[in-house]
Amino acid sequence: MPVALADRVDHLVLTVADIERSAAFYERALGLQREVFEGPDGRARHALRFGTQKINLQDGSTVTPTKAARPTAGSGDFCLVAAVPLAEVRAHLKREAIALEAGPVARQGALGPITSLYFRDPAGNCLELATPD
Repeated sequence: MPVALADRVDHLVLTVADIERSAAFYERALGLQREVFEGPDGRARHALRFGTQKINLQDGSTVTPTKAARPTAGSGDFCLVAAVPLAEVRAHLKREAIALEAGPVARQGALGPITSLYFRDPAGNCLELATPD
């Protein structure tokens, strides 16, 4: 097997229907820190920072030469590792009236078994928040 040329995830990009609504959701649901930076067209771009990673947000009007061929709001599906026990995550989501799609359920993560909760952002992207078993 060849040696992997990638080391870690730096950021991912989500296409959403409404950047402001989605950014507010991620701040409320996960406590992510909003960041605004200048895009290649000089317009403001939006990101959500956590740890050493971030999630960039784009909508249909985002102009950049390096985006997916067919960016579609709600097509994202990804897993984040929780910084607190899953029971705390579940209680927080309940307080924030964020409906669970599934969980807790056993899954296989990158480093071994995990237990996950699933929910959706306002654009319909599927989020999985997990803790290692």
